[in-house]
Order: sequence, then C-alpha cells, then structure tokens
Amino acid sequence: MIVLSWGYMAIAQDATPTPTPLQEGIVQEATPTPSPLEGTTTPDGTAIPSPVLTPVPVPVTPTDPAVVSPAAAAGPTTAELKVALDTLWVVIAAFLVFFMNAGFGMLETGFCREKNAVNVLAKNLIVFGLSTIAFWAIGFSIMFSDGNEFMGSLGGLFLTGADNSPATGDAYKGIFSSLNWTGVPLEAKFLFQLVFAGTAATIVSGAVAERIKFVDFLIFSVLLVGIAYPITGHWIWGGGWLADFGFWDFAGSTVVHSVGGWAALMGAAFLGPRIGKYQDGQSVALPGHNMSIATLGCLILWLGWFGFNPGSTMAADGSAIAHIALTTNMAAAIGGVAATVTAWLYLGKPDLSMIINGILAGLVAITASCAWVNMGSAFIIGLIAGIIVVFSVTFFDRLGIDDPVGATSVHLVCGIWGTLCVGLFSVGPGIYSWYSAGPAKGLLLGGGFTQVIPQVVGILSVGGFTVLISTIFWLALKATLGIRVTPEEEIVGLDIGEHGMEAYSGFLKEAGPGGVAKSGGISGNPGGITSGL
Repeated sequence: MIVLSWGYMAIAQDATPTPTPLQEGIVQEATPTPSPLEGTTTPDGTAIPSPVLTPVPVPVTPTDPAVVSPAAAAGPTTAELKVALDTLWVVIAAFLVFFMNAGFGMLETGFCREKNAVNVLAKNLIVFGLSTIAFWAIGFSIMFSDGNEFMGSLGGLFLTGADNSPATGDAYKGIFSSLNWTGVPLEAKFLFQLVFAGTAATIVSGAVAERIKFVDFLIFSVLLVGIAYPITGHWIWGGGWLADFGFWDFAGSTVVHSVGGWAALMGAAFLGPRIGKYQDGQSVALPGHNMSIATLGCLILWLGWFGFNPGSTMAADGSAIAHIALTTNMAAAIGGVAATVTAWLYLGKPDLSMIINGILAGLVAITASCAWVNMGSAFIIGLIAGIIVVFSVTFFDRLGIDDPVGATSVHLVCGIWGTLCVGLFSVGPGIYSWYSAGPAKGLLLGGGFTQVIPQVVGILSVGGFTVLISTIFWLALKATLGIRVTPEEEIVGLDIGEHGMEAYSGFLKEAGPGGVAKSGGISGNPGGITSGL
C-alpha cells in the first residue's frame, strides 16, 4: 500500500490538468486535482482525505443545442409552406402534361402506317424542343405580360421583366399581372404554361401526318407557339378582351385544343389527302400499323390529363383537385363507352380507333368546365362528346379532309362542344369552395343565356383568328418551300424519304399507292411472318 501511495503521488505531481471550456449558466463539477487514493495513508501515517469538488461556470459554445436562435427554432412560416406545396403540385402537374408528349407520339404512330413511323415520332419529339424555345423567347411574353386587350407586350421576352412572384393580388409588382392569382414562382408559372403550348403544336402533327415536309412542320410549329397561340391565349388567360367580356375556359378546351384543332384543319386542307385515300370518289381506309401502341398512347394521355385539368388550379387545393380529377375521369370513361356503342351501331363494329378517340373526346370536352360542373353534368358532357366524335370523323372524311388520327374531330369539334358546356352546365359561383369567381350559372341549370353568349363569341372569334393566321402561315410555306413531299417519297414512306432510316428494319414494307402490302415474310421468305401495315 505504501508503494502504491508513493506512485500515485508521483503521478499527481507530474500531471497537468487540461482546462475545459466553461458553459455559462450550467453548473459542472470541476475535475479534481489528482491525489493519492482515498483511504490510504502517506508514509508518515497521515490519512489522505477525499478530494473536494468545486462547481465552476462553463462558457457558452456556439454548437450548444440548448442555445438556439428563436428564428431557427420557429422554422418556415405557414405562408412559406403554402408556396412550397403549391409549387410542388404545379411542377408535378407540369411533368404529367409533359409526359403526354409520349402519349401523342404513341397514338399518332400507331394510327399511321409503318413506313411513316420514324417521321411521326421525330415530329412529336422535336416539337416540344422547338416549343420550349419559341415560348421562352416570345410566346410567354405575348400571352401573359401586361399589354393591351389584343396581345401582351414584348417586355417579358426571354422571361425577363419585373416580377416579384410568388406575391399575389395587390402585393404583386411586375409585368405578368394576369398570373398574379397563383402564389408560385415565375419559373413554375412558365413551366406549366409551356407544356400547354407544346400540346397545341402536337395536335397539328397528327392531322398532317404522312405527307407533310418535315421542315415545314417545324417552321409552322414555331410560328404557332410563338405567335398564334399566345395571341388568342392572351385574350382569355392573359387579361384580354374575351376575359373582360366574360368568357371562361378553365383548362383549355378553346385556348389549347380548339386552337390546335383549327390549325390542324387548315393544314390538312392545304395539304390535301394522302395518295390512295380516295379512289373512284370513295374514301378508302388506310389502317394504322400498330393499334397496341396507339392504345398505350391513349392511356398515357388519360393519365396526363390528371395533370392537365387538376393542375390548372395552380395551387394545392385538395378539394378542388379531387373534384376536377373525378369530373375529368367521368367524362373520359363515358366518352369511351359512348363511342364504342355509337361505332357499333353506326359502323357495324366496335372500332378500337373510335374507342380511343371517344375517350380523348370526353377528356377534351370536360377540360373547359371541369372545375365548375357536377358529376352528373360531367357524365352528360362526356357522353355527347363520345357520340359526336364518331360522326365527326366520318363527316370530315366525306368532305375530303384527310386526318389520319382524327385530331380535328377530337380537339376542334369536341373542344367547341366543351367550351359551350361552360355556358350550359356551370353550377355558378358559391357552390364549391374554390369557385368564388368564375362563369355564371349555366343555361340548363336555370342561369339563362348570361354565360352562353360569351362562350359563343369566344368560340367564333378564336376560331376566326386562328383560321386566318394559320392560312397565312400555310400559304406562305406553300409558296416558298412547298409543304408536301413528292409522290415518290410518299409512296416509299417518309421514313426513307425524309429521314433515311426505318422504324422496323428487316420487316416487309408497303408497296403501291393504296398502301396494300405484298404478301411474304421477312426478307421475302414465303410463308414467313408478315408485318402489319
């Protein structure tokens, strides 16, 4: 024990205590000075007492979790959280609408013939890239910046100009006042409106398929998205004269679909029908080559519409989003059923292409009124759209307007019907929590013609202007570049003539202007597998 005590004392004499940072307001036991073990004695027999611990103050350290600033402890405000949630919803909805480009690509490719598959896919892919550039450079400014009743100013070119989004209402200070009702950043507003603009251009692609020059389609798309679409869009969504007149279109039956439909109609008319479409005065069917991917395209579009319509709230309003999603789905569902029955009775068979177009017809028709009608009205709107589209396809066919995918019938005709439905079926402000401002009560619900008249004026004015400006664009292209490929290129197929490649390399190709395939198998082996044309 004596030896241990001597060793302990020697260590204690050599040890130097390390100072510990002090924390203010916190009592901490001081590190005792090392001493011989308690209960032992020194060599002279003196007992060693226990060490005495002295409390000392400890200074504050910056990383002390007990000391946090009030601002950091409070976290984001309710207003900041709302902006974040609204922005998240808007961009997710924009992503869904963007994915509709895949739907259009699949649908149009499946409805067209094998020899033109690459061309159709290329158009649907590049059109959104061109739309992005055109809408960013000029279209968004013309559509939404503060200008006059006819068009916006050029102060917002390239998404520039004063803007303090996400401020709303009177707190907003900037040049995009027509969008001050939604509390999201300007970039989110632009992204959502961009995917709508791209949709309008894509509609044209299907109606002019299988005979238009690739370069002409690209130029027309830029002109449509950069000039024509933004001007009529400004009238309605940009605070222009139709908005002041009382015209309403929630998600774009007229702004997007009818505009695209009118432009498509004029393009198909100036191009003329495909070779072999009309023989001896009779219309000849030129069937699509792949109904599987056409059906997949329809389902993708149906999914994308849940971003198209509910996303137009541009706010994370759960009640509004759920209601709009249900009315949208109801119209699509009954539109497909109605087209099936109508085609079965009218054409003798439940044509799959008519089923697909019936679903899309219901979606287009409900787009204008989806936030302002009840489920029963959505059922009726989709039902009538599904019936109309079948007769519309055959009507344009008889007129000599060759539309390979039925885009004119779906987007133009059903877009007009859907726009009119705002004046027929709207329940009126005050019924739904999100419907404090909007169209007056519809005619069929006892509201008289108050809302019908502005809707009719809007349909006619947008249609007239789009026909006029599209005609100018198409005629200018026809006079300068020529808008149609040569007959030889059309017969061989635009995949080879325009792109120098094939979608299905090694498979049998079409021969003859009527689109009739030679019998035979792969690489000409009789009895082998033949391709669908």
